[in-house]
Amino acid sequence: MSFLAQRLLHGVGVIFGVSLIVFGLTWLRGDPLSVLVPLNTTPAEVERIRQELGLDRPLPVQYGKFMDRLAHGDLGSSLFYGVNAGRLVLDRLPVTLWLIGYGTGLSILIALPLAAIAASKRDAARDQFVRVVPLIGLGFPSFWVGIMLLLAFGLNMGRLFPVGGYGEGFFGHLHSMFLPALTVALAISPILIRSLRAALLEVLESDYVTTARSKGLPERRVLMKHALRNAAISTVSVLGVNIGFLIGGTLVIEQVYAVPGIGQLMINATFQRDFPVVQAVTLVFSLLVVLVYLLTDVAHALLDPRVRFD
Repeated sequence: MSFLAQRLLHGVGVIFGVSLIVFGLTWLRGDPLSVLVPLNTTPAEVERIRQELGLDRPLPVQYGKFMDRLAHGDLGSSLFYGVNAGRLVLDRLPVTLWLIGYGTGLSILIALPLAAIAASKRDAARDQFVRVVPLIGLGFPSFWVGIMLLLAFGLNMGRLFPVGGYGEGFFGHLHSMFLPALTVALAISPILIRSLRAALLEVLESDYVTTARSKGLPERRVLMKHALRNAAISTVSVLGVNIGFLIGGTLVIEQVYAVPGIGQLMINATFQRDFPVVQAVTLVFSLLVVLVYLLTDVAHALLDPRVRFD
């Protein structure tokens, strides 16, 4: 509990810093009213709007009002859609969470067997193959990989998967989101493969693994039961960091596949100059990253008790 409390305090500090940045987005281009009101608005009307929005008050006062509204769940109203920005984000959040979770699951399914195959026979042909192919994949940007998968499996090869949308129901989501999730998985699985392979090779040289082998246990059981858990400790941290980066990377992937998540909402709101929605999405993205890092720390501590003791 002490370990968890420390991590929560760190998260609160990060969120406070993020709130300052999100609030500063309003003033990033100078006077917010310069892009919020039509060009033919009279100076008197501009001043009236400024007073209504509270933009005539000092910045510390405005930030205090911003935090007060944030504490009550009020993220402002969308200038384009005319609805609460927070509600707009929350309605699309499950789609993005599904994409992140689906992509993470596929990346683990890809990385785990390939890393085990590579580590089971160091410097063999299969090890070299597993090490080289992911490196090639790292050289391609996610949006290009997404477009290629879309052309191959969405427009050709019998149109196995839809070219956009979210689907209906659980199995509909699995089918419609497979290509976006695979794009996500192909972006992070090479890093997981390299990390897990290196950790497995180190663990397989440990004394307790040698003892397990001397008892006559099959190599597969030694690898999966005795070596994998300890090898996974460092890979869990690598996975958590990459999920954090992935949360921001969903913007491009959702745009490529027309996935109605908060990433696509963020891009549309940016072009529409809908600052309340941009602020809301930025804040939600930041909260998700903090939550992912917190869960990563907890998982790391569960796998390795030395972290809690330190």
